[in-house]
Amino acid sequence: MDKLRRIFFWVVVSLTALFLLLPTLIIVPMSFTTTSTLEFPPVGFTMEWYGKVIGAPDWQAALMNSLVVAFAAAILATVIGTAAALALHANRFPGKPIVMGLLLSPMVTPVIVLAVGMYMVFSGWGLVATRLGLVFAHTVLAIPFVVVSVLASSRMVNPSLVPASLGLGAGHWFTFRRVTLPLIMPGVLSGAVFAFITSWDEVVIALFLADAQTRTVPIMIWNQVRTNLDPATAAVAAILIVLSALGVLLSYKFRESR
Repeated sequence: MDKLRRIFFWVVVSLTALFLLLPTLIIVPMSFTTTSTLEFPPVGFTMEWYGKVIGAPDWQAALMNSLVVAFAAAILATVIGTAAALALHANRFPGKPIVMGLLLSPMVTPVIVLAVGMYMVFSGWGLVATRLGLVFAHTVLAIPFVVVSVLASSRMVNPSLVPASLGLGAGHWFTFRRVTLPLIMPGVLSGAVFAFITSWDEVVIALFLADAQTRTVPIMIWNQVRTNLDPATAAVAAILIVLSALGVLLSYKFRESR
């Protein structure tokens, strides 16, 4: 009876996963079609559309913007999120749940609300239509993922190790570098990967803050879908899918190494 339940469980899970992933994965074979329009099943096989994307100046500029913004946002979010998570884990103070809620609020706030708010604030700071503005905006979105990941790792660390290191004469910075950081590193790396993916795939806030010079790959895809949908768009989408999948796999690999 238990064996039948397990089989039924995995069948249901597999069908659910297939239902959720199939609309996304179907775009991959469509990117290899030889026709100039999107068709399924694809006609023939060609890498022409990938070459078109790689060789097009607009796509190259968008790719560079996405990479620069995503890496910068991931670094900032990892530093800020790790510091915030360690402070929340190590201290008890009045209003701690409120601070935790504020840090995690970008995860539950509708992205269009964040986009409008950031546009109004950043326009006054002169950050609209700049890479720096996109970096700051994506950092806000990514911080909650780092906080959650690092908090999970911190709870698995023996709480007596830090006091023991301090009691033996080590300073706070030395203890952090040689004791705390190595133990929470899987959570830090996992959070950094999720921060990168969050910035890499984000489109709504970028639509508000970017211009023709700072537009990212998701914005290019959005424009292509609205104006000239062709297999080149499917090729870019396939690249995004592969990179996002690799990021998720890396994140799980880091978590397994705890």
